[in-house]
Amino acid sequence: MKYLQTRRDFLKKTSAAAIATMGMGAPLAGLLSSCESKIPTTADSVILLFMAGGMAHTETFDPKKYTPFRKGMEAKEVLSTFPSIPTKLDGIFFSEGLENIASVMDKGTLIRSYQAADLGHILHTRHQYHFHTCYEPPQSVVVPHLGSWIAKEKGPLNPVIPPFINIGQRFTVGEGEELKAFHSAGFLGSEFGPFLIPDPSAGLEAVRPPVGMDYNRFEGRNQLYNDLISASPMGEFGSDYQKESLKRSMEQAYMLLNSPEAKAFDLSQEPKESYDKYNTGRFGLGCLLAKRLVDQGARYITVTTEYEPFFGWDTHDNGHTRLKDMKKMIDAPIAQLIKDLDQSGKLDRTMVIVASEFSRDMLTEGRPDLKVLDQVEVPDIIEDMKNYGMHRHFTDGCSVLMFGGGIKRGHIFGKTADERPCKTIENPIKIDSIHQTIYHALGIPSDKNYEIEKRPFYTTPDGHGKVEFGLLAKS
Repeated sequence: MKYLQTRRDFLKKTSAAAIATMGMGAPLAGLLSSCESKIPTTADSVILLFMAGGMAHTETFDPKKYTPFRKGMEAKEVLSTFPSIPTKLDGIFFSEGLENIASVMDKGTLIRSYQAADLGHILHTRHQYHFHTCYEPPQSVVVPHLGSWIAKEKGPLNPVIPPFINIGQRFTVGEGEELKAFHSAGFLGSEFGPFLIPDPSAGLEAVRPPVGMDYNRFEGRNQLYNDLISASPMGEFGSDYQKESLKRSMEQAYMLLNSPEAKAFDLSQEPKESYDKYNTGRFGLGCLLAKRLVDQGARYITVTTEYEPFFGWDTHDNGHTRLKDMKKMIDAPIAQLIKDLDQSGKLDRTMVIVASEFSRDMLTEGRPDLKVLDQVEVPDIIEDMKNYGMHRHFTDGCSVLMFGGGIKRGHIFGKTADERPCKTIENPIKIDSIHQTIYHALGIPSDKNYEIEKRPFYTTPDGHGKVEFGLLAKS
């Protein structure tokens, strides 16, 4: 009995500590909200396809002069290491290896002028934090993720399906703790945090009890968990709001466990022909899972190629050869997702975004007028293929694709220079405008805020995010 009491006490303290951590900055009395939306909506759901690691714009959706490899070439010659290919849009070209996405560009908008923030010495997770929350780290409160704001303000389309689902990112690789920092609902409460599926092929396991635990034992644990949360005195480890939010998040998970909709997480249910079209690995299967979950009423989904330092898009070396593999990973499934959503009629109300935290360049670290410390050596003369490609972090010209949910079809927004530095020269757009345009399509106003630490906390810093109506079919 002594052991049981000690164990219960431990669970009580750790559960309550989790509430306090998730709710840092939340007032004890709960959240005080202002502003009601009267904006006509053009989107119900959002899918963010995140190219974590820094996707070079000149090697993907904004190619420049092709400079094939040859021993003894000067590094400053290198603009694009792949030839250009035509897209569905007259006069608009992509980089070789993206033929499938090129074939669906009549269904969306290509942004060529996204400018990432100046955050000093460039760290991927700092820029990823900024991209996903719209706030520059560090902050005095735990800032909600874009998906959490959407989950809170719009609620679930289907009460059984988690409103915010994150697919493909493990937290056991590289900068795991830094990645966790922005995968949070923060002061909005645990029920609006991400439902994490690191491996889409094992998605069904995410909605089942742990291996070796039968349903009766799981029910007992769930009841004990609720009892421990309820037993914690107000203010001891977190506000009543945060404790109730944590209880609701557990209830939602329990509801999903016993629902028919849980089958949506099981990719073995997908017809083989469809499965094979998406199966380029974890990212491709993540796109397939996203399609299945949107069909069941998911509100917000992120599918990521996953950030792991020095892998994937994080091309500190072998930039050209690495991108060949990355394009094979993303090209077919992204295009197939757009085609399937369009054919089913879901694309009209589902916004799909393809983006990265920043771009890359052969020579410039940061931006031309604000260079920062170089993090990789690039020889002036290239003798080896490992030095051929875009290795340095570039923030002054990035590409973003947007489809559906009220976004213009067959549209190009912004422009970068054709010669180095290939920076934005027309219609610059920053993350606060990207976020507020997404919110606007969902009917969330720019002045939406909650009182946190006795001050208003907005969806974008100080509520200054402006809708970019040039991206929307209807304004």
